[in-house]
Amino acid sequence: MTKIAVLVSGGGTNLQALIDAWKKGSLENGELSLVVSSVAGAFALERAQKAGIKTITIERKNYKKAEEFDKVLTSVLSEHQINLVVLAGFLSVVGPQTVKTFKNKIINVHPSLIPSFCGKGFYGTHVHKAALEYGVKITGATVHYVNDVIDGGQIILQKAVDVLVSDTPETLQQRVMQEAEWVLLPQAVAMICK
Repeated sequence: MTKIAVLVSGGGTNLQALIDAWKKGSLENGELSLVVSSVAGAFALERAQKAGIKTITIERKNYKKAEEFDKVLTSVLSEHQINLVVLAGFLSVVGPQTVKTFKNKIINVHPSLIPSFCGKGFYGTHVHKAALEYGVKITGATVHYVNDVIDGGQIILQKAVDVLVSDTPETLQQRVMQEAEWVLLPQAVAMICK
């Protein structure tokens, strides 16, 4: 059984997509074992608790140095014998110790078709605002492995979503989540767990 930790910072809609897939039995050989939040009080924690998943909060703001946060995160994931780490709206950069310890065992969902609109500063509605300003007609989401380069790891799955003339960053974000992120992330996790 693949023990999965989901790292979150906010509402947890991608986490909910994983919980729904898990409850339906779609994550064959996978078990949602732990949810780690970098923000106290994130709604994702409530989603996890309702699903019976253990939760831990490691607030990034409580650590002056990124290395300290990285060390604690690595330690928590190791203590829980995690086999797969899923970044699902995790707004902290995963540090080199975690990346090295869990090499090829960390995946991320990003709200664009990488290599477009990715890297430092491209998260949340910033991604969709940039896509609209550039005038792209198609955007989407990407699930990729995490390495030392932000959004630079090997691509696992991608799904395209049309950009509408009437889109705002918020409407585009919602559609990309519904049509791409919530579909791709459970698929990728299921593939890896097999």
